[in-house]
Amino acid sequence: MAGNGDEEGLPRAASSTSGAAARVRARGDPLLIVCRCFSFITALTAILCICVNVLSAVRSFKDGSDVFDGIFRCYAVVIALFVVVAETEWGFIMKFWKMLEYWAGRGMLQIFVAVMTRAFPNESSKQKDLVLLQNIASYMLLACGLIYVISGILCIGFLKRARQKKEVSREQAIKDLEELEQRREELEALLIMERA
Repeated sequence: MAGNGDEEGLPRAASSTSGAAARVRARGDPLLIVCRCFSFITALTAILCICVNVLSAVRSFKDGSDVFDGIFRCYAVVIALFVVVAETEWGFIMKFWKMLEYWAGRGMLQIFVAVMTRAFPNESSKQKDLVLLQNIASYMLLACGLIYVISGILCIGFLKRARQKKEVSREQAIKDLEELEQRREELEALLIMERA
């Protein structure tokens, strides 16, 4: 009887453990969710800056009117690519460019790209659409950069990194619990087979 009670108690404990694991997984950290959304918006804005600068460079080289503007736009494209890669927070990149890990540094880089995108607008009548795109892209990235700088000064980036570490350790604990649960079920099946 005691053995049956133990066997009956195990599935109940297992179901409560897996239920707790499901509850922990169901809710995410609101700060991390907001940061991921903002990072996605910033990356899209930087991609828009890349497109605008590529179009400007192509027009500059095609017309042959201002080669220096075309070269300047090529540099803006390369630096805007760094902004996009920084928003992915890829560990390999962050290891080599520690400055991009800090939000104030990342924000200053975004402001620099926004200024480069806005610089030297060509006010000719046939390029008004490109000038409008330059303005939209540069002011959007400027806003993102200012938000990053202010958030970096307020240490929100530090808070985000701390919560990310906590989330990673929580996910690892859930995986360990699931592995333990699987091993317990295997042992239980072996015990049942031995008794039979």
